[in-house]
Amino acid sequence: MATDPILQFRRLFARAQRSGIPLPEAMALATADRRGRPSVRYVLLKQVDPSGFVFFTDTRSRKGRELDANPYAAAVFYWDPIGKQVRVEGRIEAVSAAEADAYWLSRPRQSRLAARTSRQSAEIASHRDLMERWRALRAELGGTAIERPAYWSGYRIVPDSIEFWTRRAYRLHERVLFERTRGGWRSKILQP
Repeated sequence: MATDPILQFRRLFARAQRSGIPLPEAMALATADRRGRPSVRYVLLKQVDPSGFVFFTDTRSRKGRELDANPYAAAVFYWDPIGKQVRVEGRIEAVSAAEADAYWLSRPRQSRLAARTSRQSAEIASHRDLMERWRALRAELGGTAIERPAYWSGYRIVPDSIEFWTRRAYRLHERVLFERTRGGWRSKILQP
């Protein structure tokens, strides 16, 4: 059994990518508000490194507000074709402005326009209104650079625990839980 769960995740993620699974980077992200009421939605993993799992969003969105009020999250990846699931739990930290800028510049221009147009999670009269605002901003900016707005950034889940689940016969699935300790990662096997 591997002793570094981040390295193990990276290998498994590469396997999921090679297998042709659509959007292997999709992760269900669970957050909770100040009162502990949970909500969950899919976001896209954009980076994983020894520090954690990174995704980007409008920080004014519901998830952004919840992460500001309660800086802990859980995420899960499920790759049915290869019979694998990975759960991640931990505290949230904001990525640096340099990290956010670098990812912003890697996004297609139309996506940058969309991020500048939409106030994620806010009510709007119709989708048509949103598209009209997008077209107006596109016309206004023409070919000029689209700066990253201060409200658009990224978060890193700094994991306290990472669990690897493997589908097995008779629903006697294999579960290995890694927990972070002061001395590093400790693993244990859980019953299904």
